[in-house]
Amino acid sequence: MLRAAIRTSLVIATLLTLSACEPLPEPKVSFEVAVQGSHMGRLSNNGSRAIIGSINHGGSLWRVLKKERLYDWNHSKEKTTLVAAAFSPEGNWAMTSDSHSLVLWQVESGEAFRFWTAPGEVLSIALAPNGEYALLGMADHSAVIFDSKRGGVKRRFNHSGRVRSVDLSADGKLALTGSEDRSSTLWSVASGKALQTMQHEEDVQLVRLSPKGDRALSAAKYDKAVVWNTSNGKAIGEIPLSAEKIKRGLRFSAARFSSSGRYLLVGRPDQRVQLWDTKSMKTLAEWGVLKRDAWKPTSAAIQDVAFASAKRTYYAIASNGFIHQLER
Repeated sequence: MLRAAIRTSLVIATLLTLSACEPLPEPKVSFEVAVQGSHMGRLSNNGSRAIIGSINHGGSLWRVLKKERLYDWNHSKEKTTLVAAAFSPEGNWAMTSDSHSLVLWQVESGEAFRFWTAPGEVLSIALAPNGEYALLGMADHSAVIFDSKRGGVKRRFNHSGRVRSVDLSADGKLALTGSEDRSSTLWSVASGKALQTMQHEEDVQLVRLSPKGDRALSAAKYDKAVVWNTSNGKAIGEIPLSAEKIKRGLRFSAARFSSSGRYLLVGRPDQRVQLWDTKSMKTLAEWGVLKRDAWKPTSAAIQDVAFASAKRTYYAIASNGFIHQLER
């Protein structure tokens, strides 16, 4: 009996191991946008355009469907190391940041509309409708509303730690900030008042708002990722990351809600992209993107994700310099 039980346990363990090692679906299409990889990548809402901050070749704007590099977007004659970027909700404006400057770009023409000195070290950007203002996450423990077209800080949201991630609702009325003070906070842009706060046990590294502003995601290092209701601040559900995986450093490096807020697309540093149902909090699909060199100990962190206009189609930018088209 004991030997039979041991054999059964070994069979179960083997099956579980094999199941865990089963390869994930791969992207349908992948194309290179940065030869040596990218510092950052940002997609427009429908994934049709991408801003790439290449390690060796500076900033650029891409047309994703045609795999076409449209414009070089550098802040000077030298190649710019971009640290953050964002598109307006309509996709007609974009903003990029390096360590000391901001540039507002007209997407269709590729022309720089305004150059500004950054009001401090910028860590993240979200851009309002028509590019009227930007929400900047700052290293000085604040997030600021910066007037993109006339310049100057119009409002400041204070934290007690660096603001690592920011986002705006599609109408620009709600702002969401995530800080190393272990909190994510929802703000009224008009009044500057804090509306809701989600407390975490570790630094908040990523926040996202649904387009309607009714749902929020906040994800903290080694803690949890929570989808919550912005009207009452209550959790709708947690992305079930096991304690063991969290200790190994599993986290989210990118996320975006669908237009309805029903679905959440997330990217991870371990080459994975997942689609979640925010009502059931279940995984609907998962993909694995390829490393640049399968035989070297390198990875590909997902830098941004987007829902394409075509149904069941998604995009992801990976840090190894590729944009991937995913299908379900």
